[in-house]
Amino acid sequence: MEIAFHIGANCTDDDRLLRSVTKNLPSLAGQGIRVPNPARYRRLLREAIQHLRGEAPEPGTRDVLIDAILEHGETTERLVLGNPAFICTPARIFDAGRFHDLAEFKARSLQALFPDDRIEMFLGIRNPAAFVPACWDQARGRGVDAFMAGTDPSGILWSDVVARLRQAAPDARLTVWCDEDSALIWPDLVRALAGMAEDAPVEGAQDLVNEIMRPEGAARLRDYLAAHPPATAAQHRRVVSAFLDKYARPEAVETEIDMPGWDAARVAELTAIYEADRARSAARDGVRFLRA
Repeated sequence: MEIAFHIGANCTDDDRLLRSVTKNLPSLAGQGIRVPNPARYRRLLREAIQHLRGEAPEPGTRDVLIDAILEHGETTERLVLGNPAFICTPARIFDAGRFHDLAEFKARSLQALFPDDRIEMFLGIRNPAAFVPACWDQARGRGVDAFMAGTDPSGILWSDVVARLRQAAPDARLTVWCDEDSALIWPDLVRALAGMAEDAPVEGAQDLVNEIMRPEGAARLRDYLAAHPPATAAQHRRVVSAFLDKYARPEAVETEIDMPGWDAARVAELTAIYEADRARSAARDGVRFLRA
């Protein structure tokens, strides 16, 4: 079967994408696509990977996992899973002094647990200037020096994480997008993760937009899209962008950076590095990069 796994990153959509996918369950079920409750598999997969310790799983492990994840008697052609902390928790993004050091181990282990299935991994990336402070904020009072583990912020490269994921699981398809673009491409993300056709109607297509837009703007956007259905995804993005420009709530789209020792120059430097680096991720073989 196909197994689509939204592996994060931390502090990006925080399960919103998976919740939007579940709004399409009636139509997905008819296509043989299952989206199980995360409570059925997150702890199960975490413990199974920890038990592997880099070794091959016991024979039959895959079937035991699938039986536990699916409801009794269910069959499926595509299984949609997600865990924003799959690679690691926010507090551990710099463990061993390397950004997402566990990326290879987790990807390799996922492939080992489901060796004969078609694995797809989905990864939303975010500007380190905002991503690092957001993760530190969730590190439960951990000192900034201990959290950073000696990591130079200017060396934080998502393209390196992407390269290591591809190297660890070369047969797995990897889809990447920028969290900053998510509101504009949300319907595309829902379709991609669910495995829907590119032109399929989507329930929850405006979920993220509704969160960051003032209510009157969200209502006007719904009315406009109903009266003027976009002919293409690009037209849809242009319409959403125009409404966001006018109706977005500032507190929802403007990130306040509060990281000890980081000034405006540091934030600008990290942003410039990120903008150049994401192009390297997009250009890598085996990566589907969803753009706004």
